Order: sequence, then structure tokens, then C-alpha cells
Amino acid sequence: MSSAVRSRLRPAAVALSLCAGLVLAGCGGSATAEGDGGHDHSAGPAQVEGPDDAFAGLDLVEPYRRPSFTLTDTAGAPYDFTAATSGRPTLLFFGYTNCPDVCPTTMANVAVALRRVDPAVVQDLQVVFVTTDPAFDTPPVLGEYLAQFDADLPTRFIGLTGNQEAIEQAQLSTGVPLAEDDGRQHSSLLLLYGSDDEAHVAFDAGNTPQDIAADLGVVAAAA
Repeated sequence: MSSAVRSRLRPAAVALSLCAGLVLAGCGGSATAEGDGGHDHSAGPAQVEGPDDAFAGLDLVEPYRRPSFTLTDTAGAPYDFTAATSGRPTLLFFGYTNCPDVCPTTMANVAVALRRVDPAVVQDLQVVFVTTDPAFDTPPVLGEYLAQFDADLPTRFIGLTGNQEAIEQAQLSTGVPLAEDDGRQHSSLLLLYGSDDEAHVAFDAGNTPQDIAADLGVVAAAA
């Protein structure tokens, strides 16, 4: 996969491209844009809109379809992502529990956002965290990690792990570039799927809990 230095994604005056629509972030380091190697949009860049954005997050002009994969949840049971989330608003993020910055910040932002929206908006919401470090992130480890963020929320976060091949297949199915450096360099995007089973918006480190909360409301209203 080729890479280029990542540009800022948030200027309001112009429309920007996000190479293949997704970003690799090295936790504790800089992020780079990457081709996704097997995603439906590999033939061209996903567009991020400028002044006429429909969302507070990153508008995806070409939406990403809800992926299909089966992994293992924190109870040790098989979790069929499509069967469990189809037709429901879903936030999906790939990361790992030992990440020092991007991952805990993202999950904390989600938790803050959920505390700010009407409970009716998120009653059907699924929040799914897929590890990029399955060698370390066992079901108990994932469960303990996510409990730091969702302990007082009505919507509990779902942690998923599996063998390396299954984790890689999940990333390819989603359309994100494969994590590198033992999972430490991974997609920094948080994808929000709607009831139409497509993600029209994503979030990165430049987005706030307010952005996530606002777009959850937009996606819920469109259901």
C-alpha cells in the first residue's frame, strides 16, 4: 500500500480528498493516508465536503457499506457484526487497549457524546470496538478496558477480538487499511453507520464529542 503525508481534514472553505477514505494513525505518532487495498472505493478517493457539509464530522460523499465479519465478544461468544447491527445506528472503531492516545480519546469522546444526547436517539445504537492487537486483547482484557468508558451508560460498548486472520478480514471487510506494527498503526476513523446500513459520516481526532452527538441526532432522524 502506498502512503502520503496526511493533510488537515477540517478546513471549511474547500473540499478535500481522503486517500481511499481512511487514515492510519500511529498511536503516539503522526498519521498517514493509506490506500485501503480491497475496499469498494479503492478506485478513487472518498470526498470530504467543505462549506456545505451535511454532518459535523467528515462527510463521505460515497458512503461505506456496513461490513460483514464474525469475531469473538467479551463473553467469549461469536459475534456476527452484520446480524447484530444491521438496520441499527452503529459506531465502529479499530484500535487496541494499550494505545496511549488515539484509542482512549476516541472512546472517551463517544462516551461523552452519548451522555449529551436524548436517550431515545441512542436506544438502538451499537458501539463496537475491534482490537488490532488480538495477541494481547483477550475478551477479559477488552471487557475491562471498555468498562472504563461505558460503566454508567445505558448503551454498553461491544469489544471484539479473534485470531489475526479474522481481524485482518474484518478490517478488509470494513474498508480500512490493515493495521501495521503489531496493531499499533491503525485506522484513526470512527465510522457511523445508519439504518440504511451505510456510513455517510466518519470522525477523526479533529472531531469533538459535540460533533459525534450532533451527527448521531442526524442519523437517528433519518431512520
